[in-house]
Amino acid sequence: MVSPSSLSVTVPPELPTLANLPAGRASHYAEAGLRGSVNTQKAYASDFRQFAAFCLERAVEACPASPEIVSAYLAHLADLGRKYSTIQRHLASISKLHQLAGLPSPATPMVATVLEGIARLNSARQKQAPAFSNEALRTFIRSLDLTTPTGLRLRAILLLGFTGAFRRSELSALNIEDLVFTAQALRLHLHQSKTNQFGELEEKAVFYSPNPLFCPVRALQEWLAVLAPRATGPLFVRLTRVGSPRLVRLSDHRINVLVKEAFGPTFTAHSLRASFITTAVRNGQSNKAIKNQTKQKTDAMIERYARLNDVVEFNAAQGLGL
Repeated sequence: MVSPSSLSVTVPPELPTLANLPAGRASHYAEAGLRGSVNTQKAYASDFRQFAAFCLERAVEACPASPEIVSAYLAHLADLGRKYSTIQRHLASISKLHQLAGLPSPATPMVATVLEGIARLNSARQKQAPAFSNEALRTFIRSLDLTTPTGLRLRAILLLGFTGAFRRSELSALNIEDLVFTAQALRLHLHQSKTNQFGELEEKAVFYSPNPLFCPVRALQEWLAVLAPRATGPLFVRLTRVGSPRLVRLSDHRINVLVKEAFGPTFTAHSLRASFITTAVRNGQSNKAIKNQTKQKTDAMIERYARLNDVVEFNAAQGLGL
C-alpha cells in the first residue's frame, strides 16, 4: 500500500491513511480508484497542505474536519479572491481525503449553502486565457532564431501545442516513441490526459502545412534532429546554457512560462488550446471534428473555450436582413 508520505504533505496533520478497503487483491484496485492519477494525488496534497495550515493556525483538526471549519476555509479562500472553480476543487480535495480515511465527508448541506453563496456573490466571469491569432503566431515564429536548439524547441512546442490542441501537461508528458510519422500526417499517442484517467490509448493527428516554416510536422522533425540519436524518452527536454539537450523532461510549468514569454503575460499555455478551438470555430469546423482533436466530451466545453464573445463582431443581429 502506498504510504501517505508519498503525497509529500509536511504540514500537520498528515494525510489520512487509507481505511476500510476490501481484503486481498481487491484492496489494490480500491486504493488506485480512491487515489486517482498522479496529478490528482498532487492536487490533493497541495490543497490539503493549505487547509491543514489554515486549521493549524486555529488549533482545530483538519481530519476529521467539522463542517464549520470547512465553511470558514471556503469563505477565507473567497475573501482572498480565489476563483470559484478553485474553491470547488479545494472542497473536493478535502472530501476525498476524508473518504480515503473512511470518514464522513464534511461537505454537509451547510457547506453546500456557503459554496452557493460564494458563487452568487463572486459571480464575475472566470478569467480565461486569451486566444492569439494565426498571424500573431506566424509573426512570433518568424522572429525565432531557428539556427539554435532553443528556437527549434520553442517553434515545435508552439506549433504542436496549437495544431494539436494540447494541454501543457500533455505536451510535457509526450515521449519520442509516441510519435508516428506517415505520409499524410503525424499521429501522436496519448496514454493519459485530464479527461482520460484510465490510460486508454488516445490519438491526435497533426498535418503538414504548405509553408515549411509554420509546419508542425517539419518543426518536430527538425527538433528531433537535435535530440538524435536518441529515439526514446521525453520529447521536450531542458537545454543547457549552451543549448545542448539534457535528459530531463521539460515541466508543464516551464512550457507555460515559454508561452507567456512568447505572447505576453496575459497569455498562458492554455492559450494554445483555446486558440485552436477559436480558430476552428471561426473556420466553420464541426463540433465533432473539434472534439476529435481536443478530446472534449461535450459541445458545451467547446462553447466555453471558444473566445468568440465580442458582442459586435459575433452577433446574429447583424444578419437579420433588414
